[in-house]
Amino acid sequence: MANSSSSQQSVTSGAALWHGRFGTGPAAALMAYTESLSFDRRLWRDDIAGSTAHVKMLGATGILSAADVQAIVDALEQVHTEFDSGSFGFVDTDEDIHTAIERRVTQIAGDVGGRLHTGRSRNDQVATALRLWCKREVHQVAQLVMELVEVLHRRADDADASSPAVSLPGYTHLQRAQPVLLSHHLRAHGWALLRDVDRLADALTRLDVSPLGAGALAGSSLPLDPAHSASSLGFADSFANSLDAVSDRDFVAEVLFDVALLGVHLSRIGEEWVLWTSEEFGFATLDDAYATGSSMLPQKKNADIAELARGKAGRLIGNLTGLLTTLKGLPLAYNRDLQEDKEPLFDSVEQIQRALIAIAGMIDTATFNTDVMQAAANQQVMGATDIAEWLVRGGRPFREAHSIVGAVVREALSSGRILSDVVSQHPDLGVEPAALLAPGVSVSMRQSPGAGGPMASTDQRSRFVAEIESLKRKLS
Repeated sequence: MANSSSSQQSVTSGAALWHGRFGTGPAAALMAYTESLSFDRRLWRDDIAGSTAHVKMLGATGILSAADVQAIVDALEQVHTEFDSGSFGFVDTDEDIHTAIERRVTQIAGDVGGRLHTGRSRNDQVATALRLWCKREVHQVAQLVMELVEVLHRRADDADASSPAVSLPGYTHLQRAQPVLLSHHLRAHGWALLRDVDRLADALTRLDVSPLGAGALAGSSLPLDPAHSASSLGFADSFANSLDAVSDRDFVAEVLFDVALLGVHLSRIGEEWVLWTSEEFGFATLDDAYATGSSMLPQKKNADIAELARGKAGRLIGNLTGLLTTLKGLPLAYNRDLQEDKEPLFDSVEQIQRALIAIAGMIDTATFNTDVMQAAANQQVMGATDIAEWLVRGGRPFREAHSIVGAVVREALSSGRILSDVVSQHPDLGVEPAALLAPGVSVSMRQSPGAGGPMASTDQRSRFVAEIESLKRKLS
């Protein structure tokens, strides 16, 4: 049990920046519970950028003298250098990265450093730094998704360049259904990932608003120019409502949703690669650099990247759920609950960046066992639907055709006979539909737009490339 006297001990190594209202320093227990420096220190470059823009705005509006502005900017640049070199020193009273930087600026610049916070609250300061961080890191996530899409696109082209183009079974209910080109399968995941990029790009557009100048909640009586700060920081716009500006975390929730859904898409890829690289499927073999072994079983080669893609999806969904639960009961404007926005955001973005890099490397270096895929795709039963559609082209209602072919398949399975032999001897069928069961024929029959056959694949590739180029322009 903790010593009761130690829990009442005040932090005395320095004064908190909000200490003026209080007659004594904050208790050590309060500081330990409320600190965010342990995780928000990654915002240091964003806080320095926001502080620099703010003080330059104060100079442009005549609130601060040119000499004061220069002294504070010089101090901020020195702090930047200290962080870059790893020499920046924290003290016990640094609650967060923002107070730490302001404390150090005041140490460097002297009393003039105390003017840095003129017309500003930690409320708009934190919101600004977090938006700047999101602009940079979310854009990086989108770029990494695009790199994974390019890997899928390149592997799809390689599969189509084979002679013949590589096919594999398409599945429903995890049961073999109809053959599709490997390129079609890979690009199916690519289309989902491109939607993720589109959502991330939209989120970047919506979060591109500066809250700097909103103050604690109601702005300031000083002649601030929020548009000046916004422009200096590269924001597309400045806030319209100060209450909303400091309390809005929609952008964090939106990023967490986009990342969670992206994580779900990566989890689906991971599940398939766990299956594909098993001996039971044997569709692919992982490069040694992207697989792990067993501490006990020397023969094992495990798809840990793919398994973690499945496992971490729950973590990403949990981060989103946690923030939404935090936000649902908050009155306007700022509440300390909003400190809980950062850890899930930082964690989700960091985890998804690592996942994208690892999965891209795993797929890029893997070997497709095309002979195994092709043999599975060429199973005669995979062409059963083609025979039913042959009957439809001859005028039979589909349900009747479905019943006829189902009975033929059942007879072949129960008798152990080759399906094509049963088809060729059936009174409603014959040699012509039996020929549809020959290797490679079924996949070639998939001709409708967006389908999994060679003719449709050419059109899909063009559309896929066009979408990639469109999203690259959107991100730029």
